[in-house]
Amino acid sequence: MHSTGRRSAEGAPHIVWDWNGTLFHDIDAVISATNAAFAEIGLAPITLARYRELYCVPIPRFYERLLGRLPSQAEWDHMDSVFHRHYVDHHIRCGLADGAEALLAGWQEAGRTQSIMSMYQHDDLVPLVRGFGIERRFVRVEGRTGPSGGSKAEHMVRHLAGLDGVGAGRTVVIGDAVDDAVAAARVGARAVLYTGGSHSRESLAAAGVPVVDSLEQAVAEAERLVG
Repeated sequence: MHSTGRRSAEGAPHIVWDWNGTLFHDIDAVISATNAAFAEIGLAPITLARYRELYCVPIPRFYERLLGRLPSQAEWDHMDSVFHRHYVDHHIRCGLADGAEALLAGWQEAGRTQSIMSMYQHDDLVPLVRGFGIERRFVRVEGRTGPSGGSKAEHMVRHLAGLDGVGAGRTVVIGDAVDDAVAAARVGARAVLYTGGSHSRESLAAAGVPVVDSLEQAVAEAERLVG
């Protein structure tokens, strides 16, 4: 039986989780890999505070803020390759964000749904999520396919369209980047931004959506918005 448009629009409360910097606390690995990529083109190491102050997507724009110019395609390809190689070496020591497992279980057990939409490569994301034993909490786990460096918005359109019975009006995107709020706005969903990842609180506040300092606060805000 097909759902009616009205039922589909209402749906159950749904969270679309970001992975890197949100559920997966990998900011230390990101900084290490970023500095390895910077070293390849003679840039000085960057601190976490400076990274959060300058970070933006598309990622070549982030490098432009540091270089004073957009990197050439050859520079971008090289830095991207170095970043991912070093990230893979470092991220194996990273874990889930504080309280993530209990929050995921609680949301699911309350009869609500959730999914992951990440710009991390899909074929790498799925086994990583599975390895933490949390895959069963999600109706879909979806990572990026295609080249890196772009915005999440178009990926979010496809992600939400592929979720049966999930309506944008009762969906909240929880992520650590302004781009998560942009992606949410593209599909008509709400957004809550978390300060534990790539952006400073000040830069997140510019998105005009709720900003929180813990995932527990993020879920509470999601409940307020669409519960």
